[in-house]
This record gives sequence, C-alpha cells and structure tokens, in this order.
Amino acid sequence: MNWIKTKNNKKINALEIPTGTIEELREDLRRINYRPIGFFGKQEFSNIRLYVILADDSQSDLYVSSVLFTPDVKSYKSLTQEFSAFHNFEREFFEDFGIEPENHPWLKPLRKNQDEYPFFKMEGEDVHEVAVGPIHAGVIEPGHFRFMCQGEKIYNLEIMLGYQHKGVEELMLNPNNRIAESICGDSVIAYNMAYSQIMETLSETNIPKRAELIRRIALEMERMAIHIGDLGAISGDMAYLMGASIFGTTRTLVINTLLEISGSRFGRGLIDVGGVNFDISKDMAKKIKTTIDDVLKTVKRTADIMLKKTSCISRMEQTGTVSKETAISLGAVGMAARASGINIDSRYDFNDEWYKKYWQKPEFKAVGDVWSRFMLRYKEILQSAEFISNFLDELENINDGLKVSINPLSQNSFAVSIVEGWRGEVVHCAITGANNELIRYKIKDPSFNNWYMLSMAVRNNGISDFPLCNKSFNLSYCGNDL
Repeated sequence: MNWIKTKNNKKINALEIPTGTIEELREDLRRINYRPIGFFGKQEFSNIRLYVILADDSQSDLYVSSVLFTPDVKSYKSLTQEFSAFHNFEREFFEDFGIEPENHPWLKPLRKNQDEYPFFKMEGEDVHEVAVGPIHAGVIEPGHFRFMCQGEKIYNLEIMLGYQHKGVEELMLNPNNRIAESICGDSVIAYNMAYSQIMETLSETNIPKRAELIRRIALEMERMAIHIGDLGAISGDMAYLMGASIFGTTRTLVINTLLEISGSRFGRGLIDVGGVNFDISKDMAKKIKTTIDDVLKTVKRTADIMLKKTSCISRMEQTGTVSKETAISLGAVGMAARASGINIDSRYDFNDEWYKKYWQKPEFKAVGDVWSRFMLRYKEILQSAEFISNFLDELENINDGLKVSINPLSQNSFAVSIVEGWRGEVVHCAITGANNELIRYKIKDPSFNNWYMLSMAVRNNGISDFPLCNKSFNLSYCGNDL
C-alpha cells in the first residue's frame, strides 16, 4: 500500500493520495508501528473512499492513504482483532457508511444509539446492574453508564454516548470561527486554533508571528485553568473540601485573565482565521505574569499540603489504574496516555517551533492511577506557566501585526491540523474540491480515544470509586458526539 508522507499543517494534493486495499493496509500495519489518528469515509458518487492517517510521533511525520469501496462491497475483515487501536474508528466508519468490519469484537452503536441498546450482560445470583444517566444532576451533558457489579466491586462498565447529534461536521463545510470554538465548550482555544490553522494551511496564508504567540499563550491558559479546576474536582470527590474550594477559586483567576484579553473567560472571539482579534500590551503582559505567579504559589501550596495527607494519597494511589500496555492497545492520547507512561504530546512531537524552543518534559513516574493523573495535571500546570512566561517575553520583540487577509482555499487539497488541547490531541482534517470548496471536514476529539480508558480504569474497583476515576479523566461528551 502506498502512502503520502506529510506534516502537521501541510497541504498535499488530494488527487495524489494513493488507493490501496484493506489487506494491503493490514500488511503495512504489521510492518510499521504507527498509530491511527484518522480513519473516515467520504462519498464519491456510488463509491465510498476510506481515508487512513497514521502518525509517526518520533519523526513528526503523518502518512496518508485510502481504500476505495465499490457499491458491491458490504464488509471487510476487521482490523481491530489485530490492531485494537482501530476499535472506535471502525465502529464509526460502519455507523456512517454501513460497511461492516467483520468479527469486530464490539460492533455496537457509537453515536446513533438504538432504543434497545445491546448492553453487556453477566449472569449470577450475586451480580447486579447499576445504571447512571443519561440525565445527570447539575449541568453535565448526557451519557449513560451501565455497571455490572458483584456487591460493591465493578466487573464491567459500559458507556453509551450519542445523545447530542449536533451535526458539526456538516456545519463545518460552511465554517466560521464561531462554530469552531463552540464544538467543545471547555476547549474553545484548542478547537478554534485547529480550525484556523487548517484553513490557513489550505489557503497558503502565513499569519503574523505575534498572532502565533498569542494563540499559544491562550492555549496554555486554557490548559492551566481546566487542570486547576480538575484538581479541585478530584479533591471534591475524595471529600477533601479545602482543596476543592481553593483550586476552584484559583481557576477563576486564570480564566478571568483570558476575559481581560478577549472579553470572554473561555477565549471566545480571540482567534480568527488569519490571526487574532486582540493584542496583549506590555502592561497587560506584566499583569498576566503577576497573576500567573500568584496562581502558582496557591497551587503549589495547596498541592503540597494535600500530597502530605495520607488520607488523600491512599484514595488516589492504586485507584483506577490503567497500565501502559492497556493504554497503548486502546490508542490512548493526551494527558490520560501520559499518565499511563506513554510519552506522547503533539506540542513537541509535531515540531511546533515555539514549544520546542522551551520544552522541558514534566518528570515523575506515571503508573496509570488517579494519583498519576492528579500529578500529571499538577506538573503540566507548572509547565504551562513557564510557556506563558516565555511566550510573553517573546512578544516584546515581535511586532508584525495581529491578523492578515486569508487567501482563497486551494483546490483538490488535503490537510491535517493537530493541536494539543488540555485533554490531548484535537485533530481536524479537511478536503477541498475542484471549485476550491470544502467537501469533507473530519474532527477527532481526544475523548474519542480515551472513553475506554475509563471503562478499564474502574474494573475491580469499588463502585464508590467511580466518581473519583471519572473526574480524574474528565472526558468530553460533546467532543465525542459530533
């Protein structure tokens, strides 16, 4: 099977993407150890073209190829049996186009759920089911959790999503920044940045360096804010209420700083295709540094106290553990993957010049439990603060403007844009047609990869540990239910 080698945010000719067979793809996957980041279809007259994108993180390379299914082909031998990281990709492709991956081990609805969803069943006098959702208390979005338990112990958790049906990918064929930043409300900057970059790539538009830096400052503020809030949520679910209160309050200082920059606590309206809409003055940069320093002092002090309490440590250590081997087999990404010992971060892996200049990997021994996910967030808060400070210093010497006019989209082009959001890689893929129009827009949220991490994490844990495990991942419903 032939492949086109490309890079993050690089345009290639869509007509030059090779066409192979599923068996050739299978043979290549046996030979190369690259991971899937894209596996989606597009209607071509009466045929279906399957696009496959693999990532070689060690070399910052992406590989793109395709498989053409004619109308008489209704199935193929599933890849998941041999390469389990394809499990959700194949389910989604089947759901969208009806081409069945034969012998897929878990071929159930991914988003288009039926009235009679085929939940996993267990038999036995001591076995009982616990159902949670889809409607939850508070403002949490809909999702159904079905536990199979013996007494208090969880044997299996099945997660059924797909209650939103937003139709985002169709909307993105006539896109704008306001739609892009609304796809996943706690990842406004990451999603808007991925969309803007792919439009700039397809239109061969180079944005000002100052705008690049402001985008990354906002991205790290988003990461800091959510991570701090999640430290508070984890604290609350193990009844450490002082931590919940302090982290919750401290998060507000970060998002209020985004408010001062853009007029929105979540950074809405900050990024547009072609650059950014708001500047950071020298006075504001100084104020941001002071605020971030104050935030770090509070976070460090609260975390240090918390991590000396045996009651807190005992609730997190060896709770909700996902091994490195399991995480790899599930195709885990982002923070959840790193907390299980997988060294993957697209800020570094895909050669972002600003990040690589200041990159220092957070050091600690990740073992895949709640403690690891807590500690990784804590380490990444410190790392984000360093990035923000360094990027603000860079701004002092760069004054090339904020925004440029975008060129028309190139015809018959294909591009991938990857942004490391706080959960992990946000992947946008776009294809243009002969009339320079978008003909396919595909999105992958990191939660698409990581929901099964939560299912594995709670196995053989007490059901009372579920809220703590759930908060330690904090996965997205809306990012999955596109």
